[in-house]
Amino acid sequence: MNIAVIGTGYVGLVSGVCFSEIGNQVICVDNNEEKVQMLNEGIVPIYEPGLKELMTSNMQAGKLAFTSNIGEAIHQSDIVFIAVGTPSLPNGEANLSYVEQVAYEIGTHLESYKIIVTKSTVPVGTNDRIRDLIRNISSQPFDVASVPEFLREGSAIKDTLNPDRIVIGTSSERAIQTLKKLHRPLTSNLIITDIRSAEMIKYASNAFLATKISFINEISNICEKVGADVTRVAEGMGYDKRIGSAFLKAGIGYGGSCFPKDTQALIQIAGMVDYDFRLLKSVVQVNQDQRMQVIYKLQEALGSLAGKTIAIWGLAFKPDTDDVRDAPAIDIVQHLIDAGATVKAYDPIATDNFRKEIDIASISWEDSPLHAAQDADALCVLTEWKEFAQVDLTTLAQTMKEPVMIDGRNVYSAEQIQASAFHYYSVGRPGLVKLEGKATAII
Repeated sequence: MNIAVIGTGYVGLVSGVCFSEIGNQVICVDNNEEKVQMLNEGIVPIYEPGLKELMTSNMQAGKLAFTSNIGEAIHQSDIVFIAVGTPSLPNGEANLSYVEQVAYEIGTHLESYKIIVTKSTVPVGTNDRIRDLIRNISSQPFDVASVPEFLREGSAIKDTLNPDRIVIGTSSERAIQTLKKLHRPLTSNLIITDIRSAEMIKYASNAFLATKISFINEISNICEKVGADVTRVAEGMGYDKRIGSAFLKAGIGYGGSCFPKDTQALIQIAGMVDYDFRLLKSVVQVNQDQRMQVIYKLQEALGSLAGKTIAIWGLAFKPDTDDVRDAPAIDIVQHLIDAGATVKAYDPIATDNFRKEIDIASISWEDSPLHAAQDADALCVLTEWKEFAQVDLTTLAQTMKEPVMIDGRNVYSAEQIQASAFHYYSVGRPGLVKLEGKATAII
């Protein structure tokens, strides 16, 4: 099929590349001329394992191209995907200005029947607005559909090519048959529904996953007080098929471009229909508070943070991505700076993006984990990059001024810590502090 994907952000670029990979002719559109030039030169502006290789091979095969000419892309395509950003407004609502602008452009350039598919995460009723906007501009036939994405950064290629399900929301039988044909090579699990339900499925899914994360983090805080191990608790819970093990990993809270934005948007959607979504409000508050647990544990270990040197391992909101949007590290590093600490930060790939958020003289940007830890009073592990687990703890302790670690992602096992010299604080597990050469649990 001939496909246009408007927007070459995370969702648009991955979707376009993967559609070309399964045999379609794809043209991706972006209004940023410099970005289009980079893409046509084979330069990928985001970090996603496997994306560059897949993009390059499909460009060389002539199945994938990039342009800033939206009219040309629409003219050449049978299906037009809208995959532009819907960032949060100050009140938490989704900003639909980019979506509406694209809808206007589509209506302006529509010359024959097209299926207009929204990939962007949008509030319930948005596709109806898209349909009405295009109808007011064009008399050409078209159908609208909602096909929300469920990819995870760091495994986006796998998630797109091997999805759990594809949700197709539309009232058009013609569109249903075409979109089923397009997506059938990816999975046979095609969920056909109305547009508004498809829009809601995306928000409900992300809100539920965020709820699981905040729930297990609340359990972890109780575990610390009663001497239980949240990793074993989560394991025991996960064997229950009604619960499942996914998203039951305690840590310092969720971040990224989806969960924070979508939970706030759903709270606003509920408020607009006069419903107080108290549960989801609590989920958001718990997530924000969880980040501060790192600071509380640092203060417990060091007392005042003024004048202290704190090493930070990990700036991205999760491993295998350079995305720092709403990363817990932003709030934690800012609090450390405000408290008078000096920060030595390291991340294998996200440093440049993080420096766009915070870049002041009291932060030094290091090129390795051990350089960051050199002469530090404490180390905070904020992202569970695999390379951190491979660092020798004896060498690490000798490198630091004081062997104090706040492991915000439970990277290290109790056995590893017991064999080390570290004063260790984790999430939801009894921390281990060396007292007269013996490991003692902190409860």
